[in-house]
Amino acid sequence: MSKRSSPVPATKTPAAAAPQEPEEYVVERIIDSRVNEKGIKEYYLKWIGYDEKDNSWEPEYNLDCPGLIKAFEMEKAHKEDRKRKLSTQNESGKSVKRKIDDKKQLGFDRGLDPEKIIGATDSTGQLMFLIKWSGTDEADLVPAKQANEKCPQIVIKFYEQRLKWHAPSTDKPGTE
Repeated sequence: MSKRSSPVPATKTPAAAAPQEPEEYVVERIIDSRVNEKGIKEYYLKWIGYDEKDNSWEPEYNLDCPGLIKAFEMEKAHKEDRKRKLSTQNESGKSVKRKIDDKKQLGFDRGLDPEKIIGATDSTGQLMFLIKWSGTDEADLVPAKQANEKCPQIVIKFYEQRLKWHAPSTDKPGTE
């Protein structure tokens, strides 16, 4: 429940309300928050029974919905924490995705020798190998065509390690 004592648009004025009593509006959800130019914390609210066009910014001191505020602030903190973790991971160089997005030299263009293929993916629609480079802990996604040409023995070794041989069945027809 939230009391809103500030003036409200005519579309929000109930016909049966007594003019001397402040009107009460119920918050459906908190959409956003900000600190205004006066340093007052405000929340952008969706009101129960009203359209999105009636959403409004309200100062925290006008609100009587501590549960919604607490839930909103916890979710906001959780989102910021996830962003910070992703940012930290990218900055530390442990994320291969970051290397794909950068326009730096990658793969064989850096002049490094491949040590082994760690994995393969076709998530981009093109077969790519994740190649670990000799003398470094770094790895890059490299198009399979390029790896086939530049390091065919490493590609063969990668596939050989993943081969599974199935023993022929001893139950041949006609033998008992």
